[in-house]
Amino acid sequence: MFNKILIANRGEIALRVLRACKELGIETVAVHSTADANAMHVRLADESVCIGPPPARDSYLNIPSLLAACEITGAEAVHPGYGFLSENARFADILSAHNIAFIGPSAEHIRIMGDKIEAKNTARRLGIPVVPGSDGAVTTDEDAMRIAAEIGYPVLVKAAAGGGGRGMRVAMTEDEMSSALSAARSEAKNAFGDDSVYIEKYLLKPRHIEIQVLGDGKGNAIHLGERDCSLQRRHQKVWEEALSPALNQEQRDRIGGIVADAMAELKYSGVGTIEFLYEDGEFYFIEMNTRLQVEHPVTEMITGIDLVNEQIKVASGASLTIRQSDVTFNGHAIECRINAENPATFAPSPGKITYWHPPGGLGVRVDSGVYQGYNIPPHYDSLIGKLIVHGRTRVECMMRLRRCLDEFVVDGIQSTIPLFRHLVDNQDIANGMYDIHWLEKWLATDPFQA
Repeated sequence: MFNKILIANRGEIALRVLRACKELGIETVAVHSTADANAMHVRLADESVCIGPPPARDSYLNIPSLLAACEITGAEAVHPGYGFLSENARFADILSAHNIAFIGPSAEHIRIMGDKIEAKNTARRLGIPVVPGSDGAVTTDEDAMRIAAEIGYPVLVKAAAGGGGRGMRVAMTEDEMSSALSAARSEAKNAFGDDSVYIEKYLLKPRHIEIQVLGDGKGNAIHLGERDCSLQRRHQKVWEEALSPALNQEQRDRIGGIVADAMAELKYSGVGTIEFLYEDGEFYFIEMNTRLQVEHPVTEMITGIDLVNEQIKVASGASLTIRQSDVTFNGHAIECRINAENPATFAPSPGKITYWHPPGGLGVRVDSGVYQGYNIPPHYDSLIGKLIVHGRTRVECMMRLRRCLDEFVVDGIQSTIPLFRHLVDNQDIANGMYDIHWLEKWLATDPFQA
């Protein structure tokens, strides 16, 4: 086991990793920009190192500064959290060259799954069902038109080297294909420096279902069920729950088994998430995230398994001790992402939190690095906390969530709490009847005002 871990992140995920380290008896090093000098994880860490000014490129993405922090403190391993350098294969390689462990999968697996086309081909080879589409990047408009005609409209044009909803355009008909290609390539070039795109069948009313996996790199892998992340805005998840109200146990066991077997064959190490679109009883692979997910707490709530703890153990060289038969699903959990944003327009709302009162009680978890008097800097993601609730049933979970949202008070800034108060009272949400387009349609038509 490691003696000292450097946490190469900030905010709630840095605090989440720090807590796991402390429970394992591991010393922690917090790195921070000058804007985060008073962050909670910095206050609680055994050591802290300032790695640069507020812009992420000069601090949290500054690999030489992170390496220097490791050398200064004697950290044996780096936990990247999510975002920033968590899926950067070059960073993993550089750490390895300096005999510092990267708490995550191998650089090879990060590269494979970071390339959307290679990831899709790998998934197909491993027996994971994929969305019909091109086998690789399309080089000409003629090829794109031919492939689109073969799989049938509507189709989705997607950046090969991207994520977060950038470099994606829908063509409902052949007449829209040329403009979709042009727009997707342009956005992909600007966002990722690569204008390669590929074509996929566009599903009209799918759900976003993702399977949590855990492997030890030695041919042992398990799945920990699914999360339903269909409530999204601009391809960004807003509300996540487990287990999905759309799946039954047979479907869960089938897709989970396929994914676990695939990760075992791949000899994948650490935690990862296989993301699918799900429609009419069929699963279609879209991508794999080779890191911890923002929504990992809902899986922890229904399984009782500490994913960060397991992640650290595996990275230290330990074999997986949890068998698939050990994994049981208890009740239902929902996570709401609390952002410092206007709940109606989603405009960022940085500033000082003048009052902070999170909810509590049985089955309630709040993952957050903020506190009363904390100044939310304008330089980073607007996520300030995650409200996760658990109940014996989905109905009980929804009732508990409603109560918690009424208790949750954040003053001094705007937050998305009012949005969730509306969503928890919506009949479609109560019935579990929603898809990936539901939230944007509702926001466009519902007279919701903050």
